[in-house]
Amino acid sequence: MTQAIRIHQTGGPEALRLEEVELGAPGPGEAIVEHRAIGLNFIDTYHRSGLYALPALPHGIGVEAAGVVTDVGDDVVGLAVGDRVAYAGGPPGAYARARKIAASRLVPIPDGISDELAAAALLQGMTVEYLIHRTFAVGPGMKVLWHAAAGGVGLIAMQWLRHLGATTIGTVSSDAKAELARAHGCDHPIIYTRESFVGRVRELTDGLGVPVVYDSVGRATFAGSLECVARRGTLVGFGNASGAPEPFDPLLLARKGSLYMTRPTLFDYTATRAELLASAEALFGVLRAGVVKVEVRHRWPLAAAAEAHRALESRATTGSCVLVP
Repeated sequence: MTQAIRIHQTGGPEALRLEEVELGAPGPGEAIVEHRAIGLNFIDTYHRSGLYALPALPHGIGVEAAGVVTDVGDDVVGLAVGDRVAYAGGPPGAYARARKIAASRLVPIPDGISDELAAAALLQGMTVEYLIHRTFAVGPGMKVLWHAAAGGVGLIAMQWLRHLGATTIGTVSSDAKAELARAHGCDHPIIYTRESFVGRVRELTDGLGVPVVYDSVGRATFAGSLECVARRGTLVGFGNASGAPEPFDPLLLARKGSLYMTRPTLFDYTATRAELLASAEALFGVLRAGVVKVEVRHRWPLAAAAEAHRALESRATTGSCVLVP
């Protein structure tokens, strides 16, 4: 047996319940991981609310954690009891003291990376990796608009983009978040609660717009994001913090300048074992080199998952957050 947070129906944070669940022995290709730290991500709120459907209810939530392997099933190679591992993505169920998971989704944690850092950085860091290297390859001198620049993903992106030589424009909601984003490499923080980010982006780009906009906010920023994209540029929508955008006529992309739009997911960029390991290794590489620094700014015990969700959804958090089993 182990303890896990599960939901029996979709809804608000009050739907999260701490329960005793049967763990069972690992089957072929599976491993048991005893969690030391659990990543808290906005996608968890989507699973809880029903925006992203779970396979069935009741069900666990959470897609990221780090810990130690305590058992392995048959046909598992390259993994042994006692190994430090982390994972991000796959079936929800990380909000637990331990879980059974496909061994192929586990990545080794290198020396110099703590369990807490791995749990806080893996999903967000691999997200940044695929977005800026593979969804749209950002190069030196490019101007980039990134919404929610002071969030966990945003702070990683600001540092990594600075390392690539890009000029970053980031939206934030307050002066404090503007200073935080600037301290992590954001060249031009825009406090969207006080000024139009569209107007400011046009001003910063001599009216041309940026070649790429990274938008994890969704409904509240979608229309403005399109206005910020340069001719033949790309809008990368990778989240819906304010809700899903309204349906739109694809001809709008033509009218705005033959724009491209994509809605990528981490899973499709780490679908193979080779892709997963390469993405994780790229992230761990910039972490160990000090190019990217991830600060865990908020911690809650596992039993306080509902409180953590309330803080996340009210935008009261900055940087990375973890649950501690």
